[in-house]
Amino acid sequence: MNDLLSRIKDNVSKVIIGKEQVTELLLTALAAGGHVLLEDVPGTGKTVLAKSLAKSMDLSFGRIQFTPDLLPSDVTGLSYYNQEKGTFVFKEGPVFTNLLLADEINRATPRTQSSLLECMGERQVTVDGVTRPLGTPFFVLATQNPVETLGCYPLPEAQMDRFLMRISMGSLSEEEERQMIDRFISDSPLETIEPVCSLDEVAALQDECRNIYVHADLRNYIVSLVQGTRKYGASSGAGRTIAEGVSPRGTLALLRAAQGYAMVQGRDFVTPEDIKTVAVPVLAHRMIADSAYAQQKESLIHGLLGSIALPTEDWTKP
Repeated sequence: MNDLLSRIKDNVSKVIIGKEQVTELLLTALAAGGHVLLEDVPGTGKTVLAKSLAKSMDLSFGRIQFTPDLLPSDVTGLSYYNQEKGTFVFKEGPVFTNLLLADEINRATPRTQSSLLECMGERQVTVDGVTRPLGTPFFVLATQNPVETLGCYPLPEAQMDRFLMRISMGSLSEEEERQMIDRFISDSPLETIEPVCSLDEVAALQDECRNIYVHADLRNYIVSLVQGTRKYGASSGAGRTIAEGVSPRGTLALLRAAQGYAMVQGRDFVTPEDIKTVAVPVLAHRMIADSAYAQQKESLIHGLLGSIALPTEDWTKP
């Protein structure tokens, strides 16, 4: 399976320059069966990265451009009366796909945003009392601009908790920006890349990810990290910055992300470095803060990583 992940990564790199860590985290979420929120200012390549990943896999692809006038039925689908058949017929929405790009997700109203809760959490859609399963795999890749507030609606905590990771794109170095110009000056790599894996291969990848070995000490380490976020929130007092710590869903998310990252690195076992690498993108956005500054939450996670000791062990599978 490491060969499969390497093929996808190499294919994405034909379009995206200098985002190796971001790409590896995306593949981690894909292997773990989770969803990703790509967050950064406009023009950093969020949508291009999402499209590059989609075109690298032979999966069905859907895109929703979130706007304030978007309705829940525009996402999930709706039932309409078919006069020829004399009955109601369900028309599937764009969520009935394998990879869904939710572009500028914070531009839709909370009512429309909530239409994704069941889809992302349970891989199913309930409309008019009928529950319909979504395809396997089902991967939501959402983008948002964290700076702009005009015409935007902050994602509620329940929605944020559905994302396995929140990832920032970051800026390019001077050399990387020059490489981008050289690559795109006369070509359009996004239009020419081809799929390098099938739907069945991705489904098998996600099944295998759950078999990545996690040592008992590392399981305890994961629990200690999550418990640390809750203790901080409980002991911060009236003027506390963190109101609530990470939920139990976040505990499982950290476990799955560590397994996925180990797989991306070509290992069949998790190491402490795997957990430390994915801890911030997995845990920080799940903490409920009184302050609007995400950096404070990230700093807390870094502090916990530095304060919780790990015994020296052989982490390989016995």
